[in-house]
Amino acid sequence: MATLRPRHLLRPAGFDELGLRRAISDRMLPFMVASMAFLAALALGGWVGAASLAGHWQQGAGSALTVQVPQPNGPAALGGGSRLDRVVAMLAGTTGIAEARPLSDDELAELLRPWLGSGAERLALPLPAVIAVRLSDAGMEIDPLAHRLDTAVPGTLVESHGVWIKRLAMLARSLQACAGIALILVAAVAAAVIAVATRAGLMARREAIEIVHGLGATDGYIATRFARRATLLAAVGGAAGAVAALPVLLTLASLAAPFLGSAQEAVSATDVLTTLPATLWLTLPGLPAVAAAIGFMTAQGTVRRWLRRLP
Repeated sequence: MATLRPRHLLRPAGFDELGLRRAISDRMLPFMVASMAFLAALALGGWVGAASLAGHWQQGAGSALTVQVPQPNGPAALGGGSRLDRVVAMLAGTTGIAEARPLSDDELAELLRPWLGSGAERLALPLPAVIAVRLSDAGMEIDPLAHRLDTAVPGTLVESHGVWIKRLAMLARSLQACAGIALILVAAVAAAVIAVATRAGLMARREAIEIVHGLGATDGYIATRFARRATLLAAVGGAAGAVAALPVLLTLASLAAPFLGSAQEAVSATDVLTTLPATLWLTLPGLPAVAAAIGFMTAQGTVRRWLRRLP
């Protein structure tokens, strides 16, 4: 008497009754998703990089002032000493100012060199003294200070860099908006690519799907099988794209390091890896999960709509 074989032997593990391995290519779809993930990683890097640079520059510019003193060697109108000495003494005694340092002649020549060339040191015109001021209180009122300095030493100018701070903030927001639009477009293109691949798989296995559907397989079962396949391939492509974008992001972060005040060259693998902002390290690993989610939802919706049109 023949013995009955266990039920699980009638359907081997990993049995692909719909032939999805042939219907949805395991090469083209991951490659396309990897390309989209690569672009998404670059857009994400642009978003985070713009925010980091803008934050650093705003913090630095917001806590600094520039004071110009015409005829710095002339006598001060009030008190003894020169006009420059009087302004420096007033700045040093003002609450909220951490440091007030007059720039040397060499530093002034270095500042003027981009506009005047190598002849900046031989300029015959009298130059005002420039004082670099570092604030301990970024919210300090500048107008009262400027009024006091101008009263004590007429002609003194105080620049608070407020205009540059606003322009930097606007530039950062514009770059982040462009990066956000790029991320949305990349996600839409990835969904379209997965939808096209799923539709091609449905058409390639139309007869098998109709047979299985006619034998009682539900729309949810068929859609889930396609969604699992698309999710796996999208996740693989997303991971590959994120890994491929990592060297590019590290290179860009190294180039941007001097603008963040970190001009020291990376001497080890750890130094190179730390050039990326922490926010990017937290978000970059999420690209494969996002790609998998897009693959699952797109495949589910595409298959269910296609099945509803079957006779």
